[in-house]
Amino acid sequence: MVIYVLRKLAFFIGAVFVASVAIFLLLRAAGGNVAAIVLGKDATAEAINALAHSWGLDRPLPIQYFDWIFKMFTGDLGQSFRTKEAVASLVTDRLSVSIPLALSGLLLGLVIAIPVGTYAARNVGKPSGAVLALLSQIGVAVPVFWAGILLSVLFGVRLGWLPTGGWIDWSQSWVGAIRSLVLPVLSLGLIMAAVLIRYVRSAVLDVMNQDYVRTARAVGMTRTQALLQVGLRNAALPIVTIVGLQIAELIGGTVIIEMVFSLPGLSRMILANVAAREVIVVQSTVMLIIVFVIFVNFVVDLLYGILDPRIRNAA
Repeated sequence: MVIYVLRKLAFFIGAVFVASVAIFLLLRAAGGNVAAIVLGKDATAEAINALAHSWGLDRPLPIQYFDWIFKMFTGDLGQSFRTKEAVASLVTDRLSVSIPLALSGLLLGLVIAIPVGTYAARNVGKPSGAVLALLSQIGVAVPVFWAGILLSVLFGVRLGWLPTGGWIDWSQSWVGAIRSLVLPVLSLGLIMAAVLIRYVRSAVLDVMNQDYVRTARAVGMTRTQALLQVGLRNAALPIVTIVGLQIAELIGGTVIIEMVFSLPGLSRMILANVAAREVIVVQSTVMLIIVFVIFVNFVVDLLYGILDPRIRNAA
């Protein structure tokens, strides 16, 4: 197990390094002359060069890269060119919106998908199982932004129960902050649940048809007992895989949801800074997101080794 963990850790570090180089080079290639953009079209060449020198943009790219990476290791994510605010402060302010939104959406999706998908698998061929499979298929076809609009029209406009947009900070009102997140979380969670239900249903069906489950039932276990005591561990493998992938997709979903509901989250901040050519802000925040996604995949690999000893022994 130790060798397996070390190999996965080495892959994690290598993936982070390659991602950091790719982000740095792509943003430098696409960002243009940041100093010229900030000063405007009437700026002189001397002023542009002076500003670029003060920001260190005229240094060789390897020096800029390693300076950025070493600072990130110490918690210094740089600062905004325009506002001079620390990137770490900008990110922290937005995480109070993005983290509850993403985690609550994921938790809601899992809470719905696991029991519903299991029930649909146990009732395959019955009307109830067919209805659940149909509903999940419809949910997969609905874009997350459209789900947000529909929920806003129903619960915000028609019923007037919840706000359709905007944000009340946690420091002002916990109740107001939670109310601001209810519809966005529902939008993310319901669509994610629709996707996960299909995978949970498929995984449980596959396990229920295995010989070891049939043997467990032959010795007197009920279908539920055999599934929980014998099949659950094996059914968890594909579910863990798709949950890991869905976490990465969840980040993309929060970009849309934050725009639909006017939430001041991390994804919306990144889009605004891309338009403003804030290279340091964008590369540091995007790097943090990528490290998080790669870390999730690292955790999924470790769970594989825990759930199935054959995987870690083969590695």
